[in-house]
Amino acid sequence: MRKTNTTFPARAAAASAALLSAGLLAACGGEAPETDQAAEAAEPSAAASVTVTDAWVKATEEDMSAVFGVLENASGTEAHLVAAESDLAMTELHEVVESDGSTVMREVPDGFTVPAEGSHELAPGGDHIMLMGLGAPIVAGDEVTVTLEFEDGSELELTAVAKDFEGGDEEYRPGDMGDM
Repeated sequence: MRKTNTTFPARAAAASAALLSAGLLAACGGEAPETDQAAEAAEPSAAASVTVTDAWVKATEEDMSAVFGVLENASGTEAHLVAAESDLAMTELHEVVESDGSTVMREVPDGFTVPAEGSHELAPGGDHIMLMGLGAPIVAGDEVTVTLEFEDGSELELTAVAKDFEGGDEEYRPGDMGDM
């Protein structure tokens, strides 16, 4: 009489049944766990939503300059730029405003808001990223890297190409910055 191993076929049948049940449950659909749904619904970071177009920096032999361009926000949530950083110089977010009959440049400590699905221009005579304490001239054609820091903690690196610019006879000197 030959003895058969009934344990192996029984275990194999049980494992197959378990796999089949799991497959049927998955195929029937069902709700994803709440944590997965929340992650899918979350907005991307500001840095992932914002792009910078037409970025440029004013070429200069002085110790101050500024970065300009257009911040464009593709998300449905506003992005709040709170700071900028560069290895070349100390940076501040600045605006140009009228004060007591004259135009002054001053720091914007609360930063710039880029509206949802909108843009915010950085331009000579307006909002810009100020570079102060440059250790060397910025020559037309040079590339300057600046890291933008957003309120949500995300960062976006931009590269601005230097160009000659005489418009507005801007003077980036501490005495001209008003209420800095």
